[in-house]
Amino acid sequence: MQLAAIVVSLVLAVVGIALFARAIAQIHRHVRLGQPVPAGTRTDDPAQRTLTVAREFFGHTRMNRWGIVGFAHWFVAVGFFTLVLTLVNAFGQLFQADWTLPLIGTWVPYEMFVEFIGLMTALGIGTLIVIRQLNRPTGAGRKSRFTGSKTGQAYFVEAVILIIGLAILTLRGLEGALHHVTGYEAGYFVSYPLVAAFDGLDVSTLQNLVYLVAMIKIGTSFVWMIVVGLNTNMGVAWHRFLAFPNIWFKREARGGTALGELQPMTSAGKPIDFETVFEEEGAEDTQFGVSQVEHYSWKGLLDFSTCTECGRCQSQCPAWNTGKPLSPKLLIMSLRDHAHAKAPYLLAGGGKNAEGEEKATAEQLADVPAEALAEAERPLVGTYEENGVIDPDVLWSCTTCGACVEQCPVDIEHVDHIVDMRRYQVMIESAFPSEAGTMLKNLEKKGNPWGLAKKQRLEWTKELDFEVPVVGKTVDDLTEVDYLYWVGCAGALEDRAKKTTKAFAELLHIAGVKFAIMGGDEKCTGDSARRLGNEFLFQQLGEENVANLNAAFGEDDDDESTRLPAAKKKIVATCPHCFNTIANEYPQLGGHYEVIHHTQLLQHLIDEGKLIPVTPVEGLITYHDPCYLGRHNKVYTPPREIIGRVPGLRNEEMHRHKERGFCCGAGGARMWMEERIGKRINNERVDEALSLNPDIVSTACPFCLVMLTDSVNGKKNDGKANEDLQVVDVAQLLLDSVRTPSDPPPAGEADTESAPQPDPESAPAK
Repeated sequence: MQLAAIVVSLVLAVVGIALFARAIAQIHRHVRLGQPVPAGTRTDDPAQRTLTVAREFFGHTRMNRWGIVGFAHWFVAVGFFTLVLTLVNAFGQLFQADWTLPLIGTWVPYEMFVEFIGLMTALGIGTLIVIRQLNRPTGAGRKSRFTGSKTGQAYFVEAVILIIGLAILTLRGLEGALHHVTGYEAGYFVSYPLVAAFDGLDVSTLQNLVYLVAMIKIGTSFVWMIVVGLNTNMGVAWHRFLAFPNIWFKREARGGTALGELQPMTSAGKPIDFETVFEEEGAEDTQFGVSQVEHYSWKGLLDFSTCTECGRCQSQCPAWNTGKPLSPKLLIMSLRDHAHAKAPYLLAGGGKNAEGEEKATAEQLADVPAEALAEAERPLVGTYEENGVIDPDVLWSCTTCGACVEQCPVDIEHVDHIVDMRRYQVMIESAFPSEAGTMLKNLEKKGNPWGLAKKQRLEWTKELDFEVPVVGKTVDDLTEVDYLYWVGCAGALEDRAKKTTKAFAELLHIAGVKFAIMGGDEKCTGDSARRLGNEFLFQQLGEENVANLNAAFGEDDDDESTRLPAAKKKIVATCPHCFNTIANEYPQLGGHYEVIHHTQLLQHLIDEGKLIPVTPVEGLITYHDPCYLGRHNKVYTPPREIIGRVPGLRNEEMHRHKERGFCCGAGGARMWMEERIGKRINNERVDEALSLNPDIVSTACPFCLVMLTDSVNGKKNDGKANEDLQVVDVAQLLLDSVRTPSDPPPAGEADTESAPQPDPESAPAK
């Protein structure tokens, strides 16, 4: 028995180590096929990055949001790395049954650690096995986060961990019997029942059992290593190694998620400046977006390989939850499998140049497997009939809400990867939903999605009973005001959003806050254009806005003494999309400002006593978190604080709120595209709100306001919603409470529900 155990264990160990080492080299080569990243963006502040990895691993900061799952996974993860010495001990036991590690083998604290972690690893993986079985896709369908995951691989990994955990405890029991342990001594506080069970067996039998169990433990470990070594795209196994570098190289060194701003479009690791790109040498080789998997950066390829197929992203995705083909998990898995299958072709020098010609010679590709050559012919974005890797309907279903990025335990940057594919489709192929074309044309010609004249941006000011200062008209610059109020396209042109604009302006007036607006000089920030994939149009709009803002803030003044310092360049926005773009993306274009959301300023004014809610607003209210205010910018408290200060309101949260809030369906330029597949996302969200039977649904975003109002109105027409149900911005709520009962509403405030439209084609799709 002993000889057989030694031979089997050593053979499996040698083969396993060799294949595993080869696989590591393969993955390294595969990842290096990706494009470079801009210098310093992934390696700045190495000490902080290391601390971030340690915090996320030991604290399981992302996993612990899932309660018992995070708790169980912590022990499995820690046990995998800290119990490696038990494998060394098992090798020693093949040659001498009662062998223990030198120095620490009989050290009681170490023995107690092995007992405890061994037990908790077995219990942890057992818990995860039960959870997986309770959420089997065959029973739960789309509701299961495991739908589409490679279930067989997961079962294999779970079985391996369970067997190893049980083997560790069994060996401890056999060790205790060999050492004649007679009670619950400190080192055997878990395994003593097994010691007692083995008591009475003769020494020879105990030794043979040690050889057998040690062989099972070693064999299981190295069979796992062999399987993993032969399957470099086995994310459920490889994530336990690749997660560490993936987290270390994440966008934010301090641990923030890859949300907020989009990364600039790059070619060969350098951001593309559309003002100069066509004048530079080698402009014909510039890559606009991603059309082949090798166009992704090496960090993108590392992302794909790291996916553990846990499905947390999928379970939170609004597209997937409303019957659409997009699953962030399945998208990343498809890109991973495609990248790994295509890698032999790329490593042999294969690939297409800008004209679509093969760069490698026939001789170079002679030894490439036929499967890799076939994979190389697949379009990255294409229909099923075209054998595409990613279906166009998958690509255009994304609302860029960021739920996938927020939930991913290994920090995969899904939104960036989706937008990179969109960029190529829009800018090179001109392949995108036709309705969005109207929006792009309106932005190009008129600077707003509705295609309205810029003078109409000031129409809302005529409905107030006080003057709203306009930069360049009633005020020369912003030196004499506290804030520049960035109204935004919807806030100035969409009738429902204009109610928020007027309410906020009136609140600032009541509080004595000096503010001004840009008026007709304000253009769309470019949020929708950028997230649709039109980076050129975003830069065009953004650079014009930045130039106008810098001029208004005195940046163009030759006298430095009259320029406003950065801390004084304050902008407040009622639209989270404008807020996010100006605060997080305009610095990429040279615009550096202090930007806050209107709910943050209103909360501050309440705290200072400049706004005092006194009039009760009766009813049950539920608040909807805008994705670009909440997940993308972590602003959750101010809107709720405002609601909490309004007398008479009873607040109740929807099931999905804050970090797990559900999208309204308008982000990612979806505001301007029809929703033809599955259930409308805004209807799903409103159904969740209606389950609380509220009197008021509140939000803090004009896009959300439009989408939720459209759904509520539709349900009122169908008799599924109370006719008195209101959808309002928190600023409107606050104004109703700050006004005394005798205060009249502003002149001209009409209860209109439709946006001004120059023609039917210019209307946003709801």
